[in-house]
Amino acid sequence: MHKKILIVFGLISLVFAAAVLQGNVPKKTTEQVHHEPYREISGSIRKGETLFDVFKRYQLSIEDLFRIREASASVHRLRKVCPDQPYTITVDDQDRITNFEYWIDDDSILCITRNEAGFIAEKKPITYEKRLLYFGGAIQDNLIASMGDSRDALMLALQLSDIFAWDIDFTTDLRNGDTYRIVVEGLYLDGEFKKYGDILSAEFVNDGTISTAYRFTVGGETDYFDRDGKSLKRAFLKAPLSFRRISSGFSRSRYHPVLKIRRPHHGIDYSAAAGTPVSAIGAATVIFSGRKGQYGNLVILRHANGYLTYYGHLSRISVEVRAGRKVEQGQVIGYVGSTGLATGPHLHYEMRIGNRPVNPQQVSLPRGSAVPVNLLEDFQQQVRAMDTQLAAIVPAAYAKADTKGGAGIDP
Repeated sequence: MHKKILIVFGLISLVFAAAVLQGNVPKKTTEQVHHEPYREISGSIRKGETLFDVFKRYQLSIEDLFRIREASASVHRLRKVCPDQPYTITVDDQDRITNFEYWIDDDSILCITRNEAGFIAEKKPITYEKRLLYFGGAIQDNLIASMGDSRDALMLALQLSDIFAWDIDFTTDLRNGDTYRIVVEGLYLDGEFKKYGDILSAEFVNDGTISTAYRFTVGGETDYFDRDGKSLKRAFLKAPLSFRRISSGFSRSRYHPVLKIRRPHHGIDYSAAAGTPVSAIGAATVIFSGRKGQYGNLVILRHANGYLTYYGHLSRISVEVRAGRKVEQGQVIGYVGSTGLATGPHLHYEMRIGNRPVNPQQVSLPRGSAVPVNLLEDFQQQVRAMDTQLAAIVPAAYAKADTKGGAGIDP
């Protein structure tokens, strides 16, 4: 009898085991329900959208929105948000917001967290993985066209032009066939290329003249120097506009298109779209700001050592640019126009020493501070390392920087 019971029990066990293997035995009801204590809402700001619209779409607490705005007021104002900027909202099972993150820009995130007292806000820097990227190419038409039409390529071109802005006028000096080599940081997030960082070294060959730049830090300040350790900065920028075509160069006798006569043209005309910002080429004092005859709207700046610069035909002059005021190098002083005696929108730019006109493209100016003697050895060591990398880059006939972080050039 005892053996029969054991046999029956064994058969029942085998049947139950087979049912389990076939998935025919239901699990407990408590295992079928999976409670998520938090849920995450992610998206990007749509064009014309506000955070109020986002909160309404996801039926989130408007009271929490007001508290979040109040908490972030001293860190970053949320009344205006930018299209395409990502956000992440974490809510609990009662739809109360526990965390809110908004990408302010490519470098920082606004992080807001709920605690017992309410919400606290802080701005956190985005930590990127840095990789060295290498580019080389030849100029065809202009720098931007040669490097590509993506936003990242444009920013890289602007950065390169800023570095050499004291030595090369990228609107007048470039020649087809000029070449460039660049070693630049590529910034990656979760293995994906996001943007270019700082250019670490660069070489530009313009009409046979080689210019080099090396990024180096002196006394906590980072700047660019040539291979001898001399600063690339000078008292004056090479040009008041970037990437614009010059319609007529410096001449002692130019045929005037309006007056139909030949007369001296003591300046350079930069053809550019109306409204293009015009920058002061160097630190100066404003000695004239207003309307003046054939110049139209004109700004005259007095620089050190008797230099004067004229900026004519402006559509308008910046509000803060008034006689007696100081301006900094690169500061926007006005905008391209066609006021005065002008056939179309352009900037008339002059340089004078005292009252004598000079060709701004031929003026030689002293450089800024050089690398201190005690740091020269470290600087030269860095130059040698960078030169090795630059030399390995072969400038392609037409190489475009791309958002994947390379132009197919590996040293």
